[in-house]
Amino acid sequence: MNSEIQKKVDAYPPQARKRFFEIRELILEAAKADDAGEITETLKWGEPAWLSPKGSTVRVDWKAKNPDRFSIYFNCNTILVETFRELYGDLFQFSGNREIVLPLSGKIPVAELKTCISMSLRYHNVKNLPLLGA
Repeated sequence: MNSEIQKKVDAYPPQARKRFFEIRELILEAAKADDAGEITETLKWGEPAWLSPKGSTVRVDWKAKNPDRFSIYFNCNTILVETFRELYGDLFQFSGNREIVLPLSGKIPVAELKTCISMSLRYHNVKNLPLLGA
């Protein structure tokens, strides 16, 4: 992890830090399992982000104005969140067409979230498939 991201995450409260590392692990696992290409880990718009040459950027963040939640952001110019909502509308809370909102603590639907992340990291290869190939 680069030093800019480490500095950002170090400023999170402990529970947000824990959630960040859970999500980061899912992103890296999905990228490796789905051969998403070499992932670049960086800050984008001041938020930790993962870029894939085969897909769309995934960003995450915790914000003090919403201290009990953790957000995963996707490109709003795609059908990613629309597809996630169709597939997992009963499992996740969504905000607009770009965000999955997770509780800061408690269990999360890991397999389904990993599928969403995978779709984003492979978006250029699956964007023309029904339900993004799910």
